[in-house]
Amino acid sequence: MTSQKKNGRVGFRLYLITDRHVVKSGDLVAACEDALSAAPSGSVALQLREKDLPANELYELALRLREICTRAGAPLIVNDRVDVAIAANADGVHLPFDSIGVSMARKLLGPTRLIGVSSHSPPDVSGAAREGADFAVFGPIFDPLSKPAAGPVWGASGLSAACRAGAIPVFALGGITPERARELFESADPAAKPAGVASIGAIFAADSPALATSAMLSALR
Repeated sequence: MTSQKKNGRVGFRLYLITDRHVVKSGDLVAACEDALSAAPSGSVALQLREKDLPANELYELALRLREICTRAGAPLIVNDRVDVAIAANADGVHLPFDSIGVSMARKLLGPTRLIGVSSHSPPDVSGAAREGADFAVFGPIFDPLSKPAAGPVWGASGLSAACRAGAIPVFALGGITPERARELFESADPAAKPAGVASIGAIFAADSPALATSAMLSALR
């Protein structure tokens, strides 16, 4: 089984992950709105990942992004904080590798919200699929644009192995540019293509998040 199988709940191709520290304007909400304005409804999901914010500020930010995502037709995913996701009526959570398990998150979230997981090896993807995750973010594929790599990069061959490891959608993360995204999709085995790509710096550190989003989506078509 491969990640190319559809689970019916993950239709987006681009998974945007926020980092307000790289936004050139300093306004994360405006950058998110700008990025989503360039995306057809359903093609992009937004993960709120501001790990250094206290819970009350994260919640207020989630509420603002909830409105923007609703208008844009984009799922809103909250990193790690299941409580904030529920309180802000987000569409799901993303679980870091050291977070609570998928089964516990599912008990708290119910059956309809999405659960994504961070994975750093093909066995991680396999385990996430067995536990009932809806999708996995796998990487780093290349050296990240927004921060130093924490470990070795996997490259295209490692990504293919991850896509074969479990029957859930896999999103490639780490140093993904439109050119690299196009190459990854064109060179991938048809039976082991990623569902899409995840991006931080390529979008949120760009002069125009809207133009960067449009370029990335064009590369994924």
